[in-house]
Amino acid sequence: MALSVVTPFAEPGVFRPGPGPGPGPDADVALDLDEIEAFYRRYGFVVLRDLLGEDLVSRLERECAAAQAGVLGGELPARYGSTQYLDAQYLDDPAKAGGFVNYVEHIEELAPAVPETTGHPAVIAVVRRLIGDRAWLSGEDKTGVVYQDARPGRESGYTRIGWHTDWQGMPSLDVWPGLAFTVHIDPTSPANGFLRLVPGSHLWATPAPYRNVNGVRVPDDARPAGGYTDTAPPFEMPLGFERVPGEIVLYAERGDLLLHDGYLWHSAARATDDTAVRRHVRGSFFGGDESSYRRQFIKNAAR
Repeated sequence: MALSVVTPFAEPGVFRPGPGPGPGPDADVALDLDEIEAFYRRYGFVVLRDLLGEDLVSRLERECAAAQAGVLGGELPARYGSTQYLDAQYLDDPAKAGGFVNYVEHIEELAPAVPETTGHPAVIAVVRRLIGDRAWLSGEDKTGVVYQDARPGRESGYTRIGWHTDWQGMPSLDVWPGLAFTVHIDPTSPANGFLRLVPGSHLWATPAPYRNVNGVRVPDDARPAGGYTDTAPPFEMPLGFERVPGEIVLYAERGDLLLHDGYLWHSAARATDDTAVRRHVRGSFFGGDESSYRRQFIKNAAR
């Protein structure tokens, strides 16, 4: 009895593939797209588990680690290193900035397992169901896909991130709707950090980040709010890491593929173990006007 009570709360939004419809490369991969869409529309996220397979995840791990070592060793062009996501205080410390690589940008150009993942037929089918048949990946000629290595050690420049929506980072663009994907190389926990999110917040008309902890100016052409309805949020989005009414913790297993809406409120908690590691590959799909894309990043979230 206890198991039946606990189970619905233990794995919110987790969907696993079932037997496929017939012969071919995807014969053993079938997802209930109706259930996935219904959950996503209501809550703003889904987790696809046991879809990618350990072989693909292991290749992701090896190839991304090799790229990270190449950036750290100066063997790869500056295109692949990243500073835009890091805290200014970290960048002002040469000992830290030269000692570790938290991000590798455009990892899709360095790790063949990344485009294999983003082009997986089941992944594409789900993405199109959620944001439309015109869905496109923000690939190498745009933002690209990022390998992220988050850890709390003193050498690290990325340990956590405050409340935000992805839309707030590009509020002037007509590329929406969009969704972010995250492939988890490490399982998450309090020890190595985890995702916090507010289910259903993608339905609110979240304001552009006119108030933000980094003092970043929002462009004049930014949309005033982003969301699927005109309903104002029931409370202001915190500027930092405060508790939000209705938030949940979303733990991931190795190989999980998380899809969350670009309008969804989310943040990432700092690890409690200074030796812990939380690695993943992340990027975005969009369903809006691809020709309207231009580089924009409003760094409003607290670090």
